[in-house]
Amino acid sequence: MATASAPSEFRFRGTGLSLKRPLVMGIVNVTPDSFSDGGRFLDPDDAVASARKMIAHGADVIDVGAESTRPGATPVSFDEEWRRLEPAIGDVIALGTPVSIDTYKAEIAQRACARGAAIVNDVWGLQHDPAMADVVAEAQAGIIMMHNREKADPQADIFADIDRFFERSMEIAERANIPAERQMLDPGIGFGKTLEQNFSIINRLEHFARHGRALMVGASRKRMIGAVLSVETDDRLYGSLALHTIAMMKGASMVRVHNVQPHADAARIVTATLQEGLA
Repeated sequence: MATASAPSEFRFRGTGLSLKRPLVMGIVNVTPDSFSDGGRFLDPDDAVASARKMIAHGADVIDVGAESTRPGATPVSFDEEWRRLEPAIGDVIALGTPVSIDTYKAEIAQRACARGAAIVNDVWGLQHDPAMADVVAEAQAGIIMMHNREKADPQADIFADIDRFFERSMEIAERANIPAERQMLDPGIGFGKTLEQNFSIINRLEHFARHGRALMVGASRKRMIGAVLSVETDDRLYGSLALHTIAMMKGASMVRVHNVQPHADAARIVTATLQEGLA
């Protein structure tokens, strides 16, 4: 497959973000059980305060999720997901920075977009809920389509597996008339992959440029860091920063992070390095 040109902008709802430098997405989980920050932002005021701080530190997008998708997490009902999300989502959107809704349920995405969410971050890449693509298209939202697997397979050709998944997701998006500039691909670090596969994906991230879409990487505080450094989740900032800096150097257009300011600084340094100057 020939490498295609990625869009120069990630578009959504009549506007967009330039991809001339890597973007930083800040994570706000209004969940009791997310692997890193579960329970910290269940209070809507805490969630909004966290988002406001991230924006001040340079976040380009705020990603709000109300269901943990960590390995082994218990799925929640639509009603419970919306109960957690509803008190915070409007006030986070009102802060003025584009908001992404982290969900694989079409009705949750539809309600969040009706409140003003600009992007849908679907951990099953439009392949779980058959109504999701039409919801995204109708809202003119951006869509982040993440690769996922039910379980890891050490024998799998993970690059071929991700390529096939991405092709299927892009086909679904195309049928729904979602243009390429409103699509972003995420190889799904930590989702149905071995530790070795996770490191290979980041080391060879440029492989996925062939799809002609912007790429997002989310390795923040994940187990692969703990496996190397033998540290718990709250002590994985430096490992997260290292992985995301490598990913940005290899073509990631956006990184999804818990700690915004150091990643925003890293994105500026990566940009200056790749441009060989301050321009």
